[in-house]
Amino acid sequence: MSTHAPAPTRREQILKEAARLFAERGFHGVGVDEIGAAVGISGPGLYRHFAGKEAMLAELLVGISGRLLTGGKKRAAEAEGGGLSPAQVLDSLIEGHIDFALDDRPLIILHDRELDRLRDTDRKLVRSLQRQYVELWVEVVRTVYPGLAEADARACVHAVFGLLNSTPHLGRPGALPGRAATAALLHRLALGAFAAARATDGASGQGGQGR
Repeated sequence: MSTHAPAPTRREQILKEAARLFAERGFHGVGVDEIGAAVGISGPGLYRHFAGKEAMLAELLVGISGRLLTGGKKRAAEAEGGGLSPAQVLDSLIEGHIDFALDDRPLIILHDRELDRLRDTDRKLVRSLQRQYVELWVEVVRTVYPGLAEADARACVHAVFGLLNSTPHLGRPGALPGRAATAALLHRLALGAFAAARATDGASGQGGQGR
């Protein structure tokens, strides 16, 4: 049986190139014709797949937020179902987010720079998916470190996301160690951040109620 991943659909090809171009030159710096040329079709041909650039941007940002949440839930369920410890569940979540941070850097740039361009409904959906993803991590972190206040755990999760999502700013392509070495480094840094939070268990006062 073949182990090759299925070839990307034309729609997936369009989204990948749109993300790359938007990240490199900004949303308003890229025309529909340029996105079409990047995938070998005419600009007007794109309208058979998307209503326009705004629809591409919405699908990119809503889509990655949904995939992170779905992937996180799947990893947590598989780890727990396999009898792994809470620390191993956290390890699995970290690994999944590192895969995103290393393989989808243009989407990190788009989120930081272009989220406000989405319609209110799409932006609210992105925020809702992101909150659910954060709370998934918070639950696991507090299982690993039961003395950690909920607010502190949430702050730590956001800080780790900031650390992992810094990959677009770590240097030009080729300036970093290989992918495996970079992934291992990021994993150690994330674990170090959570270990630092553990050192403050019970030391942050009694006000650690959920926000």
